[in-house]
Amino acid sequence: MTRAPMSRKIDPITFEVVRNALSSIADEMALVVLRSAYSPVVRDAMDYSTAVCDRHGQVVAQGLTLAVQLGSFPDVMEVLLREFRDDMAPGDIFICNDPYGSGGQHLPDLYVIQPLFVDGAVHGYAATMAHHSDVGGIAPGSVAIHATEIYQEGLRLPLLKLYEAGEPDRKLFRIIEKNTRSPVQVLGDLRAQLAACRIAERGFGQLVDRYGVKKLETYLKELHDFAETRMRAEIARIPDGTYRFVDWIDGVGDDPEPLPIAVTVTVEGDAITLDFAGSAGQVPAAINCPMAMVRSAAYCAIRCLATDDVPNCEGYMRPIRMSAPAGTIVNPVEPAACAARGVIGYRVFDAIMGAIAEAVPDLVIAGCEGGPTLFSVGGHHEGKPFVLTEVLVSTWGARAARDGVEGISNPAANLSNQPVELIEAELPLEVTRYGLVPDSGGAGKHRGGLASVREFRFLAERSEFTIRTDRRDHPPYGIAGGGPGAASANTLIDRDGEHDVATMPMKSFIARRGDTFRMVSAGGGGYGDPRGRDPYAVLADVRDEKLTRESARDVYGVVVSEEGKPATPSAVPRRPVRR
Repeated sequence: MTRAPMSRKIDPITFEVVRNALSSIADEMALVVLRSAYSPVVRDAMDYSTAVCDRHGQVVAQGLTLAVQLGSFPDVMEVLLREFRDDMAPGDIFICNDPYGSGGQHLPDLYVIQPLFVDGAVHGYAATMAHHSDVGGIAPGSVAIHATEIYQEGLRLPLLKLYEAGEPDRKLFRIIEKNTRSPVQVLGDLRAQLAACRIAERGFGQLVDRYGVKKLETYLKELHDFAETRMRAEIARIPDGTYRFVDWIDGVGDDPEPLPIAVTVTVEGDAITLDFAGSAGQVPAAINCPMAMVRSAAYCAIRCLATDDVPNCEGYMRPIRMSAPAGTIVNPVEPAACAARGVIGYRVFDAIMGAIAEAVPDLVIAGCEGGPTLFSVGGHHEGKPFVLTEVLVSTWGARAARDGVEGISNPAANLSNQPVELIEAELPLEVTRYGLVPDSGGAGKHRGGLASVREFRFLAERSEFTIRTDRRDHPPYGIAGGGPGAASANTLIDRDGEHDVATMPMKSFIARRGDTFRMVSAGGGGYGDPRGRDPYAVLADVRDEKLTRESARDVYGVVVSEEGKPATPSAVPRRPVRR
């Protein structure tokens, strides 16, 4: 790998110091949110993001947070500068969540942004966003698949000043408080975001004190240029050409029709263009995905093709262009509902990987679980309201050199599982099962990651819940001869027996005390011909209970004895694979 050239005016050592200092500021912001947040979805699932921007609103550093959120900061910053560039003062802090007027993704994601002043002028911005546990709307958790318009999804905030000249807008705080089922959690998480911005103000100020405004801005410009140069070099490794792929969403409602996500990837030299023409039209359900998340997922997919030395700043986005027809599920127009936009957004990542696999299969990953299953539940218990947004982190598809990773968030996210002990301590829920599903990874020379399963028993007399899930009818695809992963499944086990829960039902479900909800993610797609898998890897999977002996024999042609002892080559002979 050849290092990209720098301007002769730039000292490479100082460049690295500044670059890493900015990343440290963004990471410290992330830690402040993590340690200060109230809600399980932010505190435990880590559904939030942090970034530092330059005076032009361009991201110069990202916290180690969610990729599908980080790529949308440019959208919000563009609107902020357009509307408030000449109306900012020290102590101002802005808030928004509107997907159609402010560049947001969906209403639960609240952006909090603070201009960073030096000597009376703005020279940077601290930016945070967090998925709040509830912002109102027709269902607890504010992610109702059955919403048909954004007006049903909760409190909608255009870009507003939450603080002006250091003073909070108490009326706005009250409006937020009165439009959520979980005011303590929402206001607590909001204050965690505010604290993160103030930490960034301190760190950015220290950089200015050390280098001065002019020198620092020179290095910030070089950072963007360096990232662009490196990304162009990475894109140039992909053969020129046009590559197409269509992935499918299962659909919504009791009689769902599959919805295509189509992408055409065109590589020309050191630039890449993504065109989503051919994708389904927007639907009267909450799965429509605003362009802010589509762009974010696309940036993430292309960034994953590059090496680690490419800075995670806005400069790397310059060689990437994309378009999507208005009025589609990948570019909806107001007032389309979009609270469950992740169903589409995570699949944008998969679709791009599927297209690029045609050109450079060794750089991509097979189909993943389709985004984490989201389980939002709420109600009243012992006289108090409760809300939980549960994220079932799951699995990756396999890659050219290794099996899919299991028990981990989608590659386009960076979420964490929520600890069983905290859920049971704070909410009227009992987790009765949590683990991996044997035989669920797509077959291949490298096996797809196993699906995750989690079961909840309801302890409140009445709980209302919704789910965001997919990949039941269209499981994750394999690459280079690899097989698909297992399909997802959701089951409500109530007093009347088991009931299959539709993939994306156009309704909420009511659970009674003692009912159980089981959610099973999809398994990851496989990579390569299963007959090429190392027999000892098959044996290890059987011993780890990831694969049954029957599947080892029928899928991989490997016979494993029941003793489970270390095998010799003669102990694991190949058998003809059953077709």
